[in-house]
Amino acid sequence: MKRVLILYKSKYGAAKKYAGMIKEALGGDVFDVKDFEKADLVQYDAVVFAGAIYASGISGLKVLRSKWPLLKQKRVAVFCVGASPYDEKAIREVKQNNLKDELKDIPMFYGRGAWDESAMTFKDRTLCKLLQKMISGKSEAECEPWMKALLSASGKKCDWTDPKYLEPLIAYMNR
Repeated sequence: MKRVLILYKSKYGAAKKYAGMIKEALGGDVFDVKDFEKADLVQYDAVVFAGAIYASGISGLKVLRSKWPLLKQKRVAVFCVGASPYDEKAIREVKQNNLKDELKDIPMFYGRGAWDESAMTFKDRTLCKLLQKMISGKSEAECEPWMKALLSASGKKCDWTDPKYLEPLIAYMNR
């Protein structure tokens, strides 16, 4: 059986929640990236990194890049979390923007997270409100899936986390 390391970077809790679900499914050890020590990598056969998408960047991903020389011989996967429903085009763009160079062959999986404006930092809440305002005048036909999701979540508290999003990741890690 593989020894699995699950690293996560979570600002509002959804990536951490998924990291716990991954542990339930695969076993292994879970660490917030800020609590993980480089020397511990040698004892693991596989690594899953979970991080949220913010402005098309995956938070905390720099830990994979910085530790890549120690990870490249292991089974590695990225699970990113976002507030939007799955959209192939958007996910492809996130992968192209984040998993490049030596990380380009790492498989990336996606799960829908959560939305709670009251828990957001002032900066995040303000940016979301500005973005909502910018896209609110568009017709439904002009809106991409993430735009529709952003507009429909406004003022609501939503938790879309679901173990079903982990099924492709779990299948990959169990190969």
